[in-house]
Parts: sequence; structure tokens; C-alpha cells
Amino acid sequence: MFVTGFTDGSVVLTKGDITRDRHSKTLTLHEGTSPITGLAFRQVAKVTHLFVATLEKVYCYTLSNKEYPKIELDTHGCALRCSSLSDPSQDSQFIVAGDECVYLYQPDERGPCFAFDGNKLLAHWHRGYLFLLIRDAKSPNKTGFGSRESSPSEKQILTIYDLDNKFIAYSASFDDVIDVVAEWGSFYILTRDGKMFVLQEKDTQTKLEMLFKKNLFVMAINLAKSQHLDSDGLSEIFRQYGDHLYLKGDHDGAIQQYIRTIGKLEPSYVIRKFLDAQRIHNLTAYLQALHRQSLANADHTTLLLNCYTKLKDSSKLEEFIKSSESEVHFDVEIAIKVLRQAGYHSHALFLAEKHMHHEWYLKIQLEDLKNYQEGLRYIGRLPFEQAESNMKRYGKTLMHHVPEGTTCVLKGLCTNYQPSSDSAEKDRLERSPVSKANSEEFIPVFANNPRELKAFLEHMIEVDQRSSQGVYDTLLELRLQDWAHEQDQERKKVLQGEAVSLLRSDHTVFDKALVLCQMHNFKEGVLYLYEKGKLYQQIMHYHMQNEEYGKVVEACKRYGDQECCLWEQALGYFARKEEDCKAYISEVLQHIDQNNLMPPLLVVQTLAHNSTATLSVIKDYLINKLQRESQQIEEDERKIRQYREETAHLRSEIQEIKTSAKIFQKTKCNMCNSPLELPSVHFLCSHSFHQHCFESYAESEAECPTCTPENRKVMDMLRAQDQKRDLHDHFNRQLRSSNDGFSVVADYFGRGVFNKLTLVTDPPGSKTAGSLEADFFFCMWMIARWCLQAQLEIEK
Repeated sequence: MFVTGFTDGSVVLTKGDITRDRHSKTLTLHEGTSPITGLAFRQVAKVTHLFVATLEKVYCYTLSNKEYPKIELDTHGCALRCSSLSDPSQDSQFIVAGDECVYLYQPDERGPCFAFDGNKLLAHWHRGYLFLLIRDAKSPNKTGFGSRESSPSEKQILTIYDLDNKFIAYSASFDDVIDVVAEWGSFYILTRDGKMFVLQEKDTQTKLEMLFKKNLFVMAINLAKSQHLDSDGLSEIFRQYGDHLYLKGDHDGAIQQYIRTIGKLEPSYVIRKFLDAQRIHNLTAYLQALHRQSLANADHTTLLLNCYTKLKDSSKLEEFIKSSESEVHFDVEIAIKVLRQAGYHSHALFLAEKHMHHEWYLKIQLEDLKNYQEGLRYIGRLPFEQAESNMKRYGKTLMHHVPEGTTCVLKGLCTNYQPSSDSAEKDRLERSPVSKANSEEFIPVFANNPRELKAFLEHMIEVDQRSSQGVYDTLLELRLQDWAHEQDQERKKVLQGEAVSLLRSDHTVFDKALVLCQMHNFKEGVLYLYEKGKLYQQIMHYHMQNEEYGKVVEACKRYGDQECCLWEQALGYFARKEEDCKAYISEVLQHIDQNNLMPPLLVVQTLAHNSTATLSVIKDYLINKLQRESQQIEEDERKIRQYREETAHLRSEIQEIKTSAKIFQKTKCNMCNSPLELPSVHFLCSHSFHQHCFESYAESEAECPTCTPENRKVMDMLRAQDQKRDLHDHFNRQLRSSNDGFSVVADYFGRGVFNKLTLVTDPPGSKTAGSLEADFFFCMWMIARWCLQAQLEIEK
């Protein structure tokens, strides 16, 4: 498709292959009276437009529409070669150069215009530049249609415009320019005298340097953008432009240029300039922009907040810190520190609460504002771990100022903690695992608040029987302290019962509880613990120290069965007393006498040091003792006579068996109690058995089945005595520990420990073994009696 314009004002459109008439179509698209001076196709997507310029008007045809609609764009035209089509950088607009202005047209309307005065001879567009050839005003003008050819001496000025950046890229005077051609990246100018000039475009950096020298920074920036210079290059231009404005004293303009360098230029370069100049407003603007782009560090945040505080610009400060969560461009913790230091506590609290900096929130509330109630309320809303750590940190302070509220929070924290929040949050937390702190770790919080500590500990052992040991120990100490300082006797009795009930529980440590009771002189507790630990001697000593004579005797009666030495200690205690303790001594001696706990000689020696204990005190004791000894001697003599008679009888029976025949007259079996029948078995012990009964029950053919159990007992006793003959160490221990050493010696003497191996026989004319044994026992008994009598004489 191509078009042809004629001087008669007609435009012919030809479609198809013009080399073949049958394959092409010709159509008169436009008719008029004014000559056609310019034609241009505009192809955008699938829409094709045709611009038509005449000496009088400018039209636009839509060729993609079959009806070829026409729009009249303007009522003035242009001369020949004074129109052109721009490239896409100018949206492919149709350029028409008139004598006063240069007009740009869209397919449906006229666009911008540029006031370039002068008689236009040629208009051309290439690579973003507009070429205008203008007749020199000093040269004679030659009218008429056509090329407006100049006279041989005519001067023309070729000017190259950069419409995007609005500056003249080149301007020079030529003689009789025929045409301007752009090719191979250069511009060629043909003149009528046969000369050709070449214009080569300088590189971007050279252009920028030229603009810098002329301080045309705005133009340089526009040029750089049109040349698609990278961000580093643009940043350097902005910096130089900012430096230029700063030197001129235009700080507001300079800061705007420096803001455009953010991300490329080191912020300290700008900050240092405005700190030195004391331009806080400009510095604030730069720091705000730095934070908006999330490129600020902690120092920048500190500086910006200090600027706000210096300016006392509360509105800007609130706007800065109350930005939405997605728009936070600063270090929140640094901001809180700066605001706190500057005295803007409400702003610092807002940031700390919004961004969940709990430690800072509590520091400000408790240390700066002294708002302890609010701080405690805030802790109660925190999750368990954070609430626990903050109560450990600020618990003492809160307890000092808000004791009741702090105690309530600690009770919840150590049992079943649930943060105080809205209902929806509570429902979620109720489904979460139960968390509770170690109550023992919070005991130091109550250092100066014993009343609250006692309430806290009693609550803990009430809701949790498995509380830590420290809880019970501390509660016991508190109850003992209250008991010790209480003056009201009724109240003191109640406190005593509470302390004893805690001691009776299974949660007290014996050693610690005993020390506490002794420190506070808590008698009931000390005695209970002694009894619980089976420290009966300590119970005795406790009563002795307090000179409670009746309690001493009572303790001996209660615990004397477990420890017999208590009676001996009681006797020694009363013996050392110079007071009249005859009644207590008599009672102790009576019990010692009944249970034979001490030798009489030792009793006498013990009481010999007491001036009040006369002979009348122990008279009854000694008489009773001698009477029992005499009775025992008589009983022993009777047994000796009985044993002698039995031994003599046995000796006679043995002799009779040895010297005379034994007649067996048994008629019944001792095993089955049936009449004896032959064959039968008879023993010298006068027992008879059927042979089949004897064979069924007898364990040995040489032993009587009836007498075997008794004989075996005797043999076992003899064997046991024989085994103990060499237990010298055991004998020595018993001898040292026994109160009656003579009995121990007699016992081991009877076992044969001190005897050599002796074979006893019955030679003719000698005493029988039975008589020898009887004599031996008689001698031993006489020795024992003599020793006892000697001891009694000494005691007298």
C-alpha cells in the first residue's frame, strides 16, 4: 500500500502490486484545491492511519476501516518538506512545521506545539531529534510554492532540537542546504555547492559533562533518563545537583536531590552536611525518606527521633511511630530507648506495647512512671514464660508497692496460669497445656512481706499437696515466728496447733524442722520431732535442761522399754541434784529394782554423791534386793538337790542295766498301741515295737523312734555349745557390754569354753560321771553365791 499526493490537492491510494495492473487497485482518497505538501503512514497494532498535509489544512484517514473516515486536524498546513512522522518515543505523532510553531498531531486530535519562530524550509525527525532548517532572517525571502529554493547567496540555519529534554542539541549556519539524511548513526547535510557535512552525536557522558559545566543539572537528569542511564549514573547526577544547590544555599532543593540518591549514596555524606549547617528540618526530611525505603539503621532512627524531639513536632513523631505494622521502617527497640531518654514516655509505651517489647514497657511503667498497678496488669496479660521472667525481675518492686495484687498474680502463676485477655483468646488458652511456675523460686519476692508470703504459701499447699520442700519449710518458719511473737494466749494456742499440724504432715524435713523449732524454742515441736526420730535420750535431756523432774520420770516410763539406759541416766541426773528429789529417786529405784536394770553396787555408787539421798532412800531397795537374792539362792539350792537326786537315780539305773538282766514286759506296741506279736523289737528305755512298725517309722536301727526327738534336741544343744567354744571375740564383746559380767563368764564356763578336752571314764573305785558333774555345778553355784554376798557387803 502506498499513496501519492499531487499539486492539485488530490491523494491517490494504491493497493496491491503496482507492476501488474490486474493485481492492484487505485483509489482517489482525497480531493482538494490546495497542493499536497506531506504524507505519512502511522501503524499502531492493526490500525493504520494516513496523515495528509496541504498548504492550508492537515487531515487524518483511517485506512484500516473500509469507509476510510477522515478527520480534519487543523486549519493551517505547511510548506513542502516541512512535515515528518516521529518515532515511538513521541508516540508516532505527525509533525508539521509552520512559520511560527511546530505542531504535533495524533490521529484524532492535535497534540502539543513548540514555538520555533522562523521561515521553515525543512523538517525531519530521527532518533528523538527534530531537525529544522530555517531561513536566516538576514537573508532575502523568496516566495512561491515548491521547495522554496533560496537564492545562491541565501543562508540557512540548521537546528537540532531534543523535544523530550527541551534543549537545542545543535545549531549552525549553512549555505543552500539541499537535504538532511540520517544513516549509519550519523547525520549527513548536503548543500547545493556539492559539499557534504557529517554530524556525529556525542556519547551520553560527554553530553552530561557539558551540561554539568553549565550547571544545567535538570537538563542533565532528563537527558540521562531519556538515554536510559543506570541508577548509579542517575544517583551521581543527583548528588552533584544537590551539592550545587547546597553551595548556592538552597537547602530545601538540595535535600530533595539527596533524597533521590538514597540507596546509592552513603547517608552519612548527607547527614554530616546538614548537621554542620544545623538544618534540622532538612535533615528530618532526609531521614524520613531513608526510613520509608527501609534503609535506615539504628543510628539513623536515633537521629530522626532526636530531630523530632528537638523540634517538638509531636504530630510528626506520632505519625512516625504509629505507622501500620507493614510500614515500620525503623528499629523499634532503638526508638523506644530514644523516646524514653527524651521523656516521651507515652510514645515509648505505645511502641513497646504494639511491638510486644514487654521488658521495655515494664521498665518505663515501673521505673519511670512508677505506675505499678498498670505494670502488674500488663504482666497478667503476658504469656506464661514472659510473665514468669518479668515477675522474677520486678516481683520485689511490685510486692513493695502493690502487695495484694502481686500476691494474687503469683498465686495464679504458680498454680494454673491463664493470661487475662478477651473471651476468644481465653477460649484458645483454655485448650492449651496447663503451665505453672515453681513456687519456691518466688519466695525471695516476699522478703519484707511475711503476711503475704504466709498467705501465698498456705494457698500453694492447699491447691497442690506436692509443692516443693522449700514451700513447707518456709511456711513452718513463718508459723513459728508468728507463734513466738504472739502475746494473746488464745491466739498463741491456735498458732501452736497450726505449726504442730504442719510438723505432723509428711512434707517436713526432720533436720530443718528440728533446727527451726529449736531456734524459736517451740517445745511441742522439738519433743514431737525427737519422738518421731526415736531420739529418746534427747527427750530426756530436754526435760533435764528445763528441770522438769516429773517429765523426766514420765519419759523413762514411756520410752524405757526401748532404751533401758534412760532409767540409769535419770538416776544419775537426780543424784547430781542438791535439791530434795527423794520421791523421784525412790520411783526410779523401784523401777530399776523391778526390772533388774543396775547392780546394787552401781546404784550405791551413783547415789553416794548426793547429800540429800540418805540411807533411808535406798533402804527398801537394798532390803528387797537381798530378799530376792536369798530367795534365788534357796531356789537354786533346791534345784541342786533335785538335780543330785535325779542324777543319782539315773546313775543307779545305768548301773543296774550294766550289771543285771533287763526283763521286757510290754504287751503293746508303743507305735500302733496294738498287742505285741513276734517278731518284735525291744529297747533298754522300755519301749517295744512290732518289727514292721519299727521298720516303717525308725530312722536308725540303733535308736528308739520314741526317744529319738528328745535325744536329738540334747545332741543339738551339745553340738551348739561345742561350736561356740572358740567365739572369743563374741565373748569379749558380751563381757564388756553386760552389766553382770559374772553371769556371762558363768555361761561360757558352762559351755566349756575354758575347758580342755577331757575324757570322763568310770574306773573301778572312782566316782561316777554323774557325781562329778553334780559336784562341778555345786562348786560353780557356791562361787557365784560367794561373789554376790561379797558384793552386798561392799554395798552396805
